[in-house]
Amino acid sequence: MDLKEIQELIRIFSKSGLGQIKLKQDDFQLELKSNDCVSNNFQMMPTMHSTPMMTAPIVQSAPSAQSIEVAKSEAPAKPASEAKTSGQVTIKAPMIGTFYRSSGPDKDPFVKVGDRIEKGQSICIIEAMKLFNEIESEVSGTVVKVLVDDASPVEYDQPLFLIEP
Repeated sequence: MDLKEIQELIRIFSKSGLGQIKLKQDDFQLELKSNDCVSNNFQMMPTMHSTPMMTAPIVQSAPSAQSIEVAKSEAPAKPASEAKTSGQVTIKAPMIGTFYRSSGPDKDPFVKVGDRIEKGQSICIIEAMKLFNEIESEVSGTVVKVLVDDASPVEYDQPLFLIEP
């Protein structure tokens, strides 16, 4: 299971109203839980078999006793890292971490307002747990607005850029 599939599963879980999801595939195990005692962040916890577990953000309307087993054959829906608002597309953060507009402090930003971008082009970096993840655009268009300051923390699904297709 790759990072995009995990992120999509987390997105679907956070909107589902479920209290818990367990996914087991070969030597990979993922458990997402939602409860009222946990703050709105993700936590990685090793299990006895050294497989990661992630605690999902709180879903306010989620009944905490509900759970579901996800079968291996189920595939997550297409990633929805964009939402249309008044003809513009919002590119959202696929994970929590620290947002960087460039690959280094002395480097030019990946994109600036007014730049034309193509689908698959790197537009920023999000650092999560000492890993620098290049975020690629899901759409082609012109950058209308950068919604996050450089070196700022971002939450999952937080709007980062407005794009005019």
